[in-house]
Amino acid sequence: MRALSIFLVLALLTAACSRLDQVGRAPALSPINQGAEYEAMAIAGGLPEENTSTRPSDRASLWSRDRASLLGDHRAQQAGDILTVVIEINDKAEISNSSKRGRSGSETMGIKSFFGAPDALSQSAGISLDPAVSTSSTSASSGDGQVKRNEKLTLRIAATVVGVLDNGVLQIQGSQEVRVNYELRELLVTGFVRPEDISRQNEIPYDKIASARISYGGRGQISDVQQPRYGQQILDIVLPF
Repeated sequence: MRALSIFLVLALLTAACSRLDQVGRAPALSPINQGAEYEAMAIAGGLPEENTSTRPSDRASLWSRDRASLLGDHRAQQAGDILTVVIEINDKAEISNSSKRGRSGSETMGIKSFFGAPDALSQSAGISLDPAVSTSSTSASSGDGQVKRNEKLTLRIAATVVGVLDNGVLQIQGSQEVRVNYELRELLVTGFVRPEDISRQNEIPYDKIASARISYGGRGQISDVQQPRYGQQILDIVLPF
């Protein structure tokens, strides 16, 4: 029993160690530079390049095609450029499941006559072989499950192009912090966007960002009060019940 107890304690501690690093911290976002999406976009696909050679008509025009001109393309195109990410999330999901199961069975086996043995056993020992074996079983199970979720978030954040992949896809990253009294609100966004998905207003909606990682939270006195104490978080991880 002592060895079994030690084994159970070690098993619980081993399972809990993988989650102890989450005590007092928000769930970490997955890195965007890993996985099949990144590998597919990182392949040198060679998007068609725009012909930037000067045409005779351009030299005679009052307006140039340069990005600094009035008619130039002001959308983010290279590392260091800034674009606006529009986050408008209004998701609603409802799932309801119900299942029932039942089963019953019975078996009976008897010996009415076998060279007079059933009567002899019944008279001498009081044992009846009719029926000799009788079994019955009944089982039933039922389950109900329901999930209801509603999320709504409307935000805008400026993000910077931090890199350009070989196929022309832009890697963006943006952060924003707003402090009100003793509470700090944080907004983070990262992902990959195609240059052609950026609007003429230099904006990109969140649903056109591949491998999007969006984090909206805060730090401060109010957030600390809303979080369980470290000891309670550790007990929730370690205790199996």
